[in-house]
Amino acid sequence: MNTTVNLAGVELKNPVMTASGTFGSGQEYSEFVDLNRLGAVVTKGVANVPWPGNPTPRIAETSSGMLNAIGLQNPGIDVFCERDIPFLKKYDTKIIVNVCGHSTEEYLEVVERLADEPVDLLEINISCPNVKEGGIAFGQNPKAVEAITKEVKKHAKQPIIMKLSPNVTDITETAKAAEAGGADVLSLINTLTGMKIDIHRQAFALANKTGGMSGPAVKPIAVRMVYQVANAVNVPIIGMGGISSAEDAIEFILAGASAVSIGTANFFHPTTTIEVVEGIEKYMEQYHFENLSDMVGIVK
Repeated sequence: MNTTVNLAGVELKNPVMTASGTFGSGQEYSEFVDLNRLGAVVTKGVANVPWPGNPTPRIAETSSGMLNAIGLQNPGIDVFCERDIPFLKKYDTKIIVNVCGHSTEEYLEVVERLADEPVDLLEINISCPNVKEGGIAFGQNPKAVEAITKEVKKHAKQPIIMKLSPNVTDITETAKAAEAGGADVLSLINTLTGMKIDIHRQAFALANKTGGMSGPAVKPIAVRMVYQVANAVNVPIIGMGGISSAEDAIEFILAGASAVSIGTANFFHPTTTIEVVEGIEKYMEQYHFENLSDMVGIVK
């Protein structure tokens, strides 16, 4: 049985990876999860300089999900290269670095800095607010998506994954724009914008007012978007959004995802990733799939 996945020439031993921002760079989780068994570890977003993130409170629970407005707090690329990459290199797994920025120049600084580092793929988080365009996320305007993809592609040594925002009218438009800009892989979905109000304090639950909603509640939306994008572009897709079991992951694969990322489930069940790896193998045996690639997008 062959569970390997090829993403733009990078071979993963299986299709299961972590979703950015839910796993750090694996240090905390390595006590619970054997990182050697994962297809890849996707790091928390890294910027050119340290970001303090948003004021607290910045996490709130919702029905079958959560809201976060962390604001991409991170220690910056220098600390990341000195501390996190050497840690991940100890494991037999692929390293995918999530890159964030407030402007095209900030993204490029990180991408150039990673050119000579031993990392396998770069995931570009285009849900960051574009300060030059008045704060609208890069990923909400197809022209901006194509432009930033082109620029990053010019400077990146590794293949690039463009991470798409679901907060758009038609996700196939941004997917096609990323493909036109030269994206090697697409990942989707990022969080949906949500809000929670504390009725007893008559105040917002998050200091930021709004936050990104993730968790099981978003899964049907994510599966639908992965299916739409898989039928609109010709690059591989990493599916994510509310995966908390092997069954969830298999839905994404049948809809057209070549690989899957697990995020929020890591918080309430830290060993989810390993259970998904094992569950996919059992499913392949049960339904006589010799290669994982034979399952991708077969539901039309």
